[in-house]
Amino acid sequence: MTITVTLGFPDERDLRSSDVDVSRIPPGQYLTDRFPVLHAGVVPSVDLSEWDFTVDGLVTETKRWTWKEFRSFPSTAVTVDIHCVTKWSKLDTNWVGIPVTEIWEKIEPFREATHVLVHAYHGFTANLPIEDLLRKDNLFAYEYGGRPLEPEHGYPLRLLVPHLYFWKSVKWVRGFTLLDGDQPGFWERNGYHMYGDPFREQRFWGE
Repeated sequence: MTITVTLGFPDERDLRSSDVDVSRIPPGQYLTDRFPVLHAGVVPSVDLSEWDFTVDGLVTETKRWTWKEFRSFPSTAVTVDIHCVTKWSKLDTNWVGIPVTEIWEKIEPFREATHVLVHAYHGFTANLPIEDLLRKDNLFAYEYGGRPLEPEHGYPLRLLVPHLYFWKSVKWVRGFTLLDGDQPGFWERNGYHMYGDPFREQRFWGE
């Protein structure tokens, strides 16, 4: 397994002399104007003609959409703060994508479903409670900062879950599976917290 990290030192700001509302910054975080990169393995080469998005598990019917079908769904723009477990935070980031709730409305989950396991290229996964997946600012995003996602940031599609540490905002996302309990994903199996609330500093197991 290869972990790619492009960080450098974050642009640490003195919040005491800035106009930033300090309540927006989780404990232990630094502000940066850059967009650092961290991922496991290599950036996938994506052929959109073969790409699909699948929802399965505890649903009455498995759903699968091509890229063209997926992009035909209504989209929206959000401006949110994001927080990485590696301790950088970036404020007022701009994204465009399809609301997660838009996809959810197209499936029929079983009543016992409580969690999802999000799937991406190279077998990468991340876990989320359903109520966290369906928060209003969550997107399946395909644009960042007014441009299509760059490959190292998740092209063609990434999940955006800004209220949790950013590893939950899965790059290169391909779908999700509904489950009747919590199941660790890739980073969770490697020691990261099962939930990942940045304001509670839930970085690793036991925190």
